[in-house]
Amino acid sequence: MVAQDFSHVRTWVFDLDNTLYPPAMRLFDQIEIRMTAWVMRELGVEQPEANRLRQHYWDLYGTTLAGLMAEHGVDPHGYLHEVHEIDFGVLAPDAQLAAGIAALPGRRIVYTNATRPYAEKVLAARGLTGLFDAVYGVEHAGFRPKPDRAAFETVFAADGLAPDTAAMFEDDARNLAAPHEMGMRTVHVAPTPQPAPHVHHHTDDLAAFLARLTG
Repeated sequence: MVAQDFSHVRTWVFDLDNTLYPPAMRLFDQIEIRMTAWVMRELGVEQPEANRLRQHYWDLYGTTLAGLMAEHGVDPHGYLHEVHEIDFGVLAPDAQLAAGIAALPGRRIVYTNATRPYAEKVLAARGLTGLFDAVYGVEHAGFRPKPDRAAFETVFAADGLAPDTAAMFEDDARNLAAPHEMGMRTVHVAPTPQPAPHVHHHTDDLAAFLARLTG
């Protein structure tokens, strides 16, 4: 039974974007548009080059911001505020997901490469406010992004969690490599599986998966 694989878990760590809401809601599309516009304006490039840089930095560094900081010395605060000024109305509450999270024994946290204020808006739109003991953003990792192991170590040390009694839920499979190395149970939450040694479980329906753990 899947539940047996999680019987030791006392801390449940959830990514945010495309994990606590389905990718089909396409919230991140809005952010990508604002990222591209920011890169065009601040770096003085045309849209095709801005899109290329946005994707290139995400592939190479883990986030577009990390690449902009490393290669252009960008200050993260203004960038993060601007790209997260989006319409959250595309999200809808999910009572089944809320019930599944609420039923998890132990500590529940969110850890995102976005910011905590943005994460709190997403949680509110999904009807998940008040279900988590802590919400951590990229600012709590010193602006280092997942999948950098140092980012995980910084956030987990601040939270005081023990990785060998924790589980990580993520839509980006590469972000599960460091948690796996640290001893966490890993769950890839995405429409399509990406089999890898550091991925213990896959689901395309987080609410249904959580129900199997506590039902």
